[in-house]
Amino acid sequence: MVDVPTLTFHGAAQTVTGSCYELRIGSSRILIDCGLFQGPRSLEALNREPLGFDPRAADALILTHAHIDHSGLLPRLAAEGFRGPIICTRATADLLGHMLPDAGRIQEYEAERRNRRPDRRDEEPIEPLYTEADALRACELIEVVDLKHWFEPATGIRARLWNAGHILGSASAEIEAGGSRLLFSGDLGPDNKAFHADPDAPRGLDHLLCESTYGDREREDVPIDQRRGLLKAEIERALAKGGNLVIPTFALERTQELLLDIATLINRGEVARPQVFIDSPLASRITHVFASHARELEDLGGTDVFRHPAFHFVETVEQSIRLNAMSGAIIMAASGMCEAGRIRHHLVNNLPRRDSSVLFVGFQAAGTLGRQILDGASRVRISGREVAVRAEVRRIDSYSAHADRSELLRWIAGRQPIAGSVFLTHGEEPAMRSLEKSLTKGRPATSVILPEIGELWELPPGSAARRLATGRTDLREMLSRDWQNDYADFSVQLKRKLRNIEDAGRRREALARMRAMLDEYERMRKV
Repeated sequence: MVDVPTLTFHGAAQTVTGSCYELRIGSSRILIDCGLFQGPRSLEALNREPLGFDPRAADALILTHAHIDHSGLLPRLAAEGFRGPIICTRATADLLGHMLPDAGRIQEYEAERRNRRPDRRDEEPIEPLYTEADALRACELIEVVDLKHWFEPATGIRARLWNAGHILGSASAEIEAGGSRLLFSGDLGPDNKAFHADPDAPRGLDHLLCESTYGDREREDVPIDQRRGLLKAEIERALAKGGNLVIPTFALERTQELLLDIATLINRGEVARPQVFIDSPLASRITHVFASHARELEDLGGTDVFRHPAFHFVETVEQSIRLNAMSGAIIMAASGMCEAGRIRHHLVNNLPRRDSSVLFVGFQAAGTLGRQILDGASRVRISGREVAVRAEVRRIDSYSAHADRSELLRWIAGRQPIAGSVFLTHGEEPAMRSLEKSLTKGRPATSVILPEIGELWELPPGSAARRLATGRTDLREMLSRDWQNDYADFSVQLKRKLRNIEDAGRRREALARMRAMLDEYERMRKV
């Protein structure tokens, strides 16, 4: 009797982060990606829960690309006994050499910072999720393969990688096991993306896992020159006001795309030469990786645009703090969703300024600080501090590294025939539902599955997948907003609402009622 492969979803199911899948056949088991959950604190807490598998029992891990929501738990795996190879492309390996140790340092710093906060004085100290040493241990496990080259990560399993067109080194993973031919899309780039060729992958599959980040939206087809025109307009609009243009950006890929476009605009004389500060040591190191892979990248025109004299790479904390006194500059800093890093420092200093602007150039997941600002919050909490939002908030959609709805549908159509099931992952529910509707319209027999975290599926060759175990229904609410988002909104508005009560006695009465309600919940909990 031939073994049938099974697949367990440990992340990126009903949410856009935490990508991690476990494929088993017989005694062999491999992982595809192992990323951090990002977003609301209760979702991030999943990073600290027991893993849904034994890292010591995994034979290997195939990594689609270096983004932290796909690779950010690799150090934890190494710390908990994973010793199999981490298999990826050469460019991904080069990026991980910088990104994973940086992630370890961030974990250590964030734990130390939170432990210093006055509101945690009486609580147990937070331990870092993992350390820089754990990250370096993970880097020692990396093995490089070429695109379209077959390899055997475990007995009874063979695989090869295909260009996904998402970021430097990104790949889709084709896997054969037990007679089933599977394809894991990873994250897919849009057509005509800067630096990279369009995504490529085989057709004729049994089962397909496809990301759905932008499954419910169409972006205008914007050529690179037109995109640069949009950026030019935003730069001129922002700097004409006299303040700074603050751009939350991902250290990997988005920073380099922006630098390419800004350098091109300056060199063509289309914008006055602004001072551009890249306040991310990681972005600086990753930019060097891009330069080392210049021969593989499109659109560079044979020049090293990353060393443009208008660009200033900020390394030290002291240099970063000195930017507080700047006006009329472009400040780019990580993270792209404003959840950590130096961007939060620049938002604290620039959000209250009416002469400053904040420009979003990437996806903002539900529950993140970036999403709150983009959705029009008048006040936000940053590192325990209440910050008024007076700066102008702007957005450009044409920098996305993800395929939109039409591009996803074309890519999936290009993988046909698909004999079994299509799993939609790495997306919020509205995006997945919209893509599901398009895939099944007029084709009621098509098997399209929206898995949940914890679900176990059997993947037989030639027929639809069969669910063997249900997922974690307790996670549904926290995958978007959670109580901590509601608390942040409530707390920043509380003082203003109390001031609107003219009589001081009534203010105290309102506070007393709120306190009494909380006390009642506490009494109910103890019963």
